[in-house]
Amino acid sequence: MAIFIASSKSISRGKGQSEVASASYRAGEKLEDKRYGKVHNYSKRYGVMSADIILPSSLKDKKISINRSELWNKAEQAENRKDATVAREWLVNLPYELSEKERKELAHKFSQELADRYGVIKDCAIHKPADKEINEGQILVIFMRTSC
Repeated sequence: MAIFIASSKSISRGKGQSEVASASYRAGEKLEDKRYGKVHNYSKRYGVMSADIILPSSLKDKKISINRSELWNKAEQAENRKDATVAREWLVNLPYELSEKERKELAHKFSQELADRYGVIKDCAIHKPADKEINEGQILVIFMRTSC
């Protein structure tokens, strides 16, 4: 039986971090960072099982959509300070004993509830643990991030 673990951290310019770079890594995608004029390409990254944008129900009802690049470039643009916290990331471990479908449903339900409660867009990525972690009884990881 897995042990529940959850943690949170800030993505901050003061620490030299870029949210676009971080989102690219977590989602395993190629994203252009318009603020810094760089392209971050993690499209060949192993272990990303799914990566989905979760909109608050109020935006979904209006048929509004946004892609990952647009979302995180707008979040970077919205903050002007050089030490701004651009986003927050939550790391939540999911039991490996659940099926892939059950893990995704659980992650999306949790993300949707947070998106609706706080009126924010969530970026939810589910990562597969390494074989060593599975053998040690570790659990799957989801990363949920949101602009502040």
